[in-house]
Amino acid sequence: MRTAALEEDRPNGTLQVFGRNSLYAPSSREEDMDMKIPEQFRAPQGQVASAFAVRPADDYKESGYYVRGDVFFTLRDAVTREVQEYRELRNLVVLDASILIARLMKDNLEPPHSLYALAIGSGDTGWNPMSPPAATNTQRALYAEITRKTFTETAFIDGAGVPVAYPTKVVDFTTIYTESEAVGPLVEMGLLGGNISTNMSVRNPVTPPNGTYDPTVDLTTRETLCNYLVFPVINKPATSTLEIVWRLSF
Repeated sequence: MRTAALEEDRPNGTLQVFGRNSLYAPSSREEDMDMKIPEQFRAPQGQVASAFAVRPADDYKESGYYVRGDVFFTLRDAVTREVQEYRELRNLVVLDASILIARLMKDNLEPPHSLYALAIGSGDTGWNPMSPPAATNTQRALYAEITRKTFTETAFIDGAGVPVAYPTKVVDFTTIYTESEAVGPLVEMGLLGGNISTNMSVRNPVTPPNGTYDPTVDLTTRETLCNYLVFPVINKPATSTLEIVWRLSF
């Protein structure tokens, strides 16, 4: 469930999803989200699209543990504040996220950051921007980053989808791109942390962005991509703002 402020963004009780209006049913969020997520972006039936799965759910007769990420996009006219496009999608937690979590658990002084910024890009050369390939958990950087920005706001979220002052197992990371920011065809994005520079013009990703996963790469000398998402293109003009709420549920 979205926060109350975001609920009001929905024009006439509908959602603008992939260019089509869909009825919004807040009482059936899971079913509502599944109907809007294209097949190639869904987790396989009975499986979890997350690097945080500790074990298959049937091993040792215990439930698997995973982190879920939901991403909410709102493209809005900067002058009239009219919602031009709205989407809800599910992200992928990549393998490097597990290493960042392990580092944070081991030492409260290292790494310097947990999650710190949102990067957004135009995707790999040769992609069909209307139907990009599904993400894989071996992703380590964006293919063609356009810009990155520190979070505008972070907040703990309760079971009703409302921000609260006390810790919960759900966190919203909100980033708002202004009219002049992130202009262009947007197809990929990711949450960055670890040894990321606080100077957003400095980039130090693991290369190549994807391929055979090498767990011996020293991430203490690189920024860490933790969550990654690809999606049918959003064309952001210089007359619109883009709000992205990335919700992680632990």
